[in-house]
Amino acid sequence: MKKLLFSTLFLASVAAYSQYTLPAASPRQKVEQQFSTSKITVDYGRPGVKGRKIFGELVPYNKVWRAGANSSTKITFDQAVNFGGNTVPAGTYGLFVIPTDKEWKLILNKDAQQWGAYAYDEKLNVTQVSAPVQNLSEKQEWFGIELNPVDDNALDMVIKWDMAKVSVPIKVANPELTTKVVDKLKEIRQIERDAAAKK
Repeated sequence: MKKLLFSTLFLASVAAYSQYTLPAASPRQKVEQQFSTSKITVDYGRPGVKGRKIFGELVPYNKVWRAGANSSTKITFDQAVNFGGNTVPAGTYGLFVIPTDKEWKLILNKDAQQWGAYAYDEKLNVTQVSAPVQNLSEKQEWFGIELNPVDDNALDMVIKWDMAKVSVPIKVANPELTTKVVDKLKEIRQIERDAAAKK
């Protein structure tokens, strides 16, 4: 009887705690931003500074870094974009960085499913752009990626960590085609509104 009672209590305790997870050292975050006629999504791990020297030590200079923690950072474009001056087709890519103290090389790679940058293969690179490092006035404790709209067809991807900040412009790859799509959508919406008004 005691064994049965203990087993019942044990199972009840397990069930009660199964809804919780252990705190992640580098919590995962997904950022999504409406962009032109579609959206851009970034999925990444957020390590903390935690009193460590980051760039040049934890993240070595002149070596490929996963731009976050744990599995590689993934960026998804639902339409073709101009990434820092280079055209990139719609799709999901691994985002990697080669940092120096003055500038970062930001790389989009076809392999978005690897752990860290251990299996990084530069032959799978789709594009690579350079961006100057800016100094922050206040420390950014947790690594962060922001998608900040500039206008209907452009945004800045901003990466911040510790005292460093890097920004890359992302624009619509084919603005003329996008304008035609938007105009057509507006025309369809107006027809729908007119039809609804007549009912």
